[in-house]
Amino acid sequence: AIEAKALKLPDLAANHKLKQPLLLLEEYAALGERMLFSAESEGRREALLELLGKIKLKPKLFSHFNEFAASKTKLGLIVSPLSQGCVIEKKTGGKFSLICETELFGQRISQRRRRDKQRQISSDALVKNLAELKVGQPIVHLDHGVARYQGLETLDTGGLVAEYLVLEYSGGDKLYVPVSSLHLISRYSVGPDEEANLNKLGNESWTKAKRKAIEKIRDVAAELLDVYARRQSRPGEACHIDQEEYAQFAGSFPFEETVDQETAISAVIEDMRTPMAMDRLVCGDVGFGKTEVAMRAAFVAVNDGKQVAILVPTTLLAQQHFENFQDRFADWPFKIEVMSRFKTAKEQTQVMKDLTNGKVDIVIGTHKLLQSEAKFENLGLLVIDEEHRFGVRQKEKIKALRANVDILTLTATPIPRTLNMAMSGMRDLSIIATPPAKRLAVKTFIREYDEATIREALLREILRGGQVYFLHNSVETIEKRAAEISELLPEARVVTAHGQMRERELERVMSDFYHQRFNVLVCTTIIETGIDVPSANTIVIERADKFGLAQLHQLRGRVGRSHHQAYAYLMTPHPKSMTKDARKRLEAIGALEDLGAGFMLATQDLEIRGAGELLGDEQSGHISKIGFTLYMEMLEEAVKMLKDGKEPSLDQMLRQQSEIELRIPALLPEDYVSDVNMRLSLYKRIANCKTEKAVDELKVEFIDRFGMLPEPTKNLMALTLYKHLATQLGLRKIEMHAKGGSIEFGDNNKVDPTFIIGLLQNQPQIYRMDGPNKLKFSMPSESAKDRLALIKLLLEQLSQHRIGE
Repeated sequence: AIEAKALKLPDLAANHKLKQPLLLLEEYAALGERMLFSAESEGRREALLELLGKIKLKPKLFSHFNEFAASKTKLGLIVSPLSQGCVIEKKTGGKFSLICETELFGQRISQRRRRDKQRQISSDALVKNLAELKVGQPIVHLDHGVARYQGLETLDTGGLVAEYLVLEYSGGDKLYVPVSSLHLISRYSVGPDEEANLNKLGNESWTKAKRKAIEKIRDVAAELLDVYARRQSRPGEACHIDQEEYAQFAGSFPFEETVDQETAISAVIEDMRTPMAMDRLVCGDVGFGKTEVAMRAAFVAVNDGKQVAILVPTTLLAQQHFENFQDRFADWPFKIEVMSRFKTAKEQTQVMKDLTNGKVDIVIGTHKLLQSEAKFENLGLLVIDEEHRFGVRQKEKIKALRANVDILTLTATPIPRTLNMAMSGMRDLSIIATPPAKRLAVKTFIREYDEATIREALLREILRGGQVYFLHNSVETIEKRAAEISELLPEARVVTAHGQMRERELERVMSDFYHQRFNVLVCTTIIETGIDVPSANTIVIERADKFGLAQLHQLRGRVGRSHHQAYAYLMTPHPKSMTKDARKRLEAIGALEDLGAGFMLATQDLEIRGAGELLGDEQSGHISKIGFTLYMEMLEEAVKMLKDGKEPSLDQMLRQQSEIELRIPALLPEDYVSDVNMRLSLYKRIANCKTEKAVDELKVEFIDRFGMLPEPTKNLMALTLYKHLATQLGLRKIEMHAKGGSIEFGDNNKVDPTFIIGLLQNQPQIYRMDGPNKLKFSMPSESAKDRLALIKLLLEQLSQHRIGE
């Protein structure tokens, strides 16, 4: 018995166009109107309550819409998925307004969008993430240096319960770091864990190492900006996009794009629309849809009259890309050619001629494309598939093109230097970490070489009608191994493939295997990139200890490309005959068999092999002194300072974070988040929040994931914000107790001294100086709530009297 009329918040006051929605609500409530607010989740509900509290509106919580309708309450709040408000009139008389948070914030704050936002993790967060931290691993404390992590410990200090990270330094000294200072902690991430050089507590060596590293970082930052400047001074051409034709091309993609894939495509197209030359790295696991990103980019370029070159490491991959591109561009009038050893010399010469005359729109080829004879009429886009497979000279040729051509690099596991460059902001990075629908992770087994295991693995795949790759990376003995497998498993139809075969013969073998005339392919690493055989779902890799991490991941990705469960057997000699690094690589690949693990494997490779110098050939001694993550943070800071026209000073980059001690509980209680590593990861995320908005978003997420926030967690989040504010003001330490407290100013603080003098003169009974840098105050604050309110008030007052503001 109710009637609903559409209501939009601006309609509430046609004459108040310049007023904010919250001020409008205040007036509306003053008129005594009944209002029911709607939030999308418990987390959003708490955020809305906090927001309304600022304008002195305190709605009562209701569990259901009808419950409010039947009550006499003026202001109510429910959780519902509604996105548009209305005015509801009862036939029995009386009405109320239903107001959704969407109308207050002007955008839809959906769960899905928020989860997607969380999913698009920034590249450096993956390396910094402490969730994978194990006891005994090295970590870096900004002020004290490299130590070993010994776990989280809850300590009761004078009746105050708090959690601390326990760090052990050289000589067995221990440091207890409060979780509120977790922003000072980062992963070490350089080389093997056991080789990390630990610092000694209270020793000058760490400060010296930091200063040396910063001097080097200043040079690297200047060089980085120089590379940027060169790219911007020789801009590429902005691509014009015909939206209708692009939509038609995109619509012919036979699969549904994953969220990450859509994000990567949008980023690439946005880069191509801008006049500056693109240099983007798309990192995604094997079979996660990187090729489609390249196809969309290629379409945008050729549809705008430019040529596209696609550079691939192997002949087989070139052939497969050629067939895929021809299939995808079948309805469009673009000429696609391939340059590889499958073509005769005469055919290759003709392709080169057509490229120069502009008759070829898209050319796919191996390193032959980098030869001096290959000249383009109007090259607009270069796509590089698996950059780490090209040698130094080839990369120098690619670098020569980088100035004004759009460059798109595709890789499953970026090499440390590429990853390093992407994280330093020298190259843009998109990560595709969402697997396609129905894709299963490849089950990985690491076993000592054993014929019974091999027979069982091959037989199981053949009996279910599938095919097997058997990787034996030696051309001299490959035929012998194929004969042994035929003997071991007479029912198998075995064939061999390697890079020294004649072109036509190799093409015929691969075609026969693809069409299932054979079910076991004994091959070398020639299959590493690009061969897509959906029915091949088992791979056996002999002497897996001889391969790199990226290579093992790539090879494992040759199977499991359909919805069937796939298996990878990594056969090794006895563990004692393998090197320490080989054992680490195998452990890493065995542990990370999840879909989308390529990026994490690349960061582990970074840890096993070291980061590599960004711009030069030398290996990085200073990175190993301070750790990769801290190096990247400092480099980011230095680049920012140079961009702002400031000289990166050592003191600014080693800026001490403020300390705040309020003697109140501030932690994530164990009964709120029980998993230790999860808590550690969440502590780090809280410590990294620098704005009120970031803290609010985190609160909403916490409430939705773990329930209502306990008081100690609310305290921790508030303290994090105040700490960043105090750091910006240049305050060294703030202490507070029941009867008062003190503020210690840093040497380069930003507070106007005349304001402090005014406080001392006007309120001497409250404020007094204790030495040249410490201001003491007498203000009682018994509860945690009082102390937080007091510190907020003090910091706001000091912020209003910043020098130069």
